Amino acid sequence: MHNGCRGGHVARMAVRVLAGYDGSPSASVAIGAGARLLPGARAWVSNLWTPGFADDTLRRRLWTGAGHVDEFVAAVEREGEREATRVAAMGVTLATAAGWDAGPLVVRTYAGEGLQLADLARQLDADLVLVGSRGLGGARAILGSVSDVAVHYASRPVLVVPHPLLSAEAAALDAGPVLVGYDGSPAARAAFDAAVRLWPARTVLPVSVEDGHAPDEAAGAGRVGDLEPVRLHPPGGHRATARAVAGALVECARERAAAVLAVGSRGRAAIREILLGSVAISTLHHAHRPVLVVPAAD
Repeated sequence: MHNGCRGGHVARMAVRVLAGYDGSPSASVAIGAGARLLPGARAWVSNLWTPGFADDTLRRRLWTGAGHVDEFVAAVEREGEREATRVAAMGVTLATAAGWDAGPLVVRTYAGEGLQLADLARQLDADLVLVGSRGLGGARAILGSVSDVAVHYASRPVLVVPHPLLSAEAAALDAGPVLVGYDGSPAARAAFDAAVRLWPARTVLPVSVEDGHAPDEAAGAGRVGDLEPVRLHPPGGHRATARAVAGALVECARERAAAVLAVGSRGRAAIREILLGSVAISTLHHAHRPVLVVPAAD
């Protein structure tokens, strides 16, 4: 039932969340926000670590106590894994206190954390990847970050939680609606379907931004089931830029006190790298609330 859109009280399996956790304030905020958005979820709290790249102070201490290089490398790996296990346990404590059924997942990686998270989500059949982003201005510092790479390459929806959240933005997490950027494309439909699946008891509202396309191109952004999308008219005139479209979505989310703003992405890997750089990435850069990026089916 997609109207406006309140789901029924039908029993369903707990949402399975893969949460990236590195002990940072932004990662802690992401877990807290994720637990409010998805109460009762089952979570893998994952800390990914790369052998050989331990903290400088730790490396110096280990080197002075090592007899040769092999002994030093073994010590770095041993202490690195121990620290990763400690950090993951901290994340599990936070997640459990917030009401999730959580367990640790410590993984040694050489592929980069974003790529590893994307692959782990596929292996675990997770419903969602949860990551935090740093800095004021929503996720404006996302380019090149773990969250950016996860968004580009994950085959599962990725929820990016900005840090910090202001009090009004945090208050919206508990019962605010989920707004979905909707243009009639397969990616937009995938985003809408994911939002309804993840939040069946919340209002899920499609929002169409009139960006100056010809009428036949805009026709696909018509009704969604029995819903008529909210239609916005951003500044910029004919063929509004991706930034203007994203800005209109972000402002609508603010006005309606949305808990989440969902957008679709197109394609996989290198193709998505090009196409995601439009509305989805611009939304991530300018939103001051959680953004769900949903890949279209390949």
